[in-house]
Amino acid sequence: MNKSQMHPISGPIYIEGAEAGDTLEVEIMDLQTTGWGWTAIIPGKGLLSEEFTEGYIRTFDLNKKTHFKFNKNITVPIIPFLGTMGVAPEVDGDHPIIPPNKFGGNIDIRHLTKGARLFLPIQVNGALFSAGDGHAAQGDGEICINGVESPLYGELKFTLHKGSTSKTPYFYTSTKSACFADNSKGFFGTTGIGPDLKKCAETAVKNMIDHLERNHSLSRKEAYILSSLTVDLKISEIVNEPNYVVSAYLPLSIFN
Repeated sequence: MNKSQMHPISGPIYIEGAEAGDTLEVEIMDLQTTGWGWTAIIPGKGLLSEEFTEGYIRTFDLNKKTHFKFNKNITVPIIPFLGTMGVAPEVDGDHPIIPPNKFGGNIDIRHLTKGARLFLPIQVNGALFSAGDGHAAQGDGEICINGVESPLYGELKFTLHKGSTSKTPYFYTSTKSACFADNSKGFFGTTGIGPDLKKCAETAVKNMIDHLERNHSLSRKEAYILSSLTVDLKISEIVNEPNYVVSAYLPLSIFN
């Protein structure tokens, strides 16, 4: 397997007049999925890599454009976004797309949907913008290391701002895209509490998986993948040392 072909992106796009120290605004005019998508558990990867050590893959029909069936009882809305958007780093040479950095890259911010605007600090002359890693759906955190990975077509608009406004990416997005598509039925939440934020996140997700297994007749692998597609991880408390709180939010609207 050639791992260099696992995370394809399109680009680079040269931005006329862009110089190191400027800011590139990327406005997302349109995004559309097509055909099908997949989600997988990859051994050694993901938030719960120590528990889920065997590979597992699911595919989904995305032809309805607005939603897909996880199973006969669960429907997930399609909310497309590009997981990777970034400019070239300032250091010459080959660079892995994973992980993200101050220039953007594999940021996986699911709220960068149609209508959102992303601002990237330009590192090199011409900016050299690239994008890819299309997703049809994902919860905050991309828990199992995948959303619904899918073909994605879109339209982006670039605006060059002379001078720097931030050393790291920032964005504007709508309230609609910043929450789950349908929150009319509310949410079920679990928590993780302790001195380590990553372990808090792990505990919150494990508690969510237990809930999905117990109450929604899912296998543990199915529950893990569904969490990656629909569950949002939020830092509920980070000021009351020595313990912090991470909450996992499950939208109840996905259950038929």
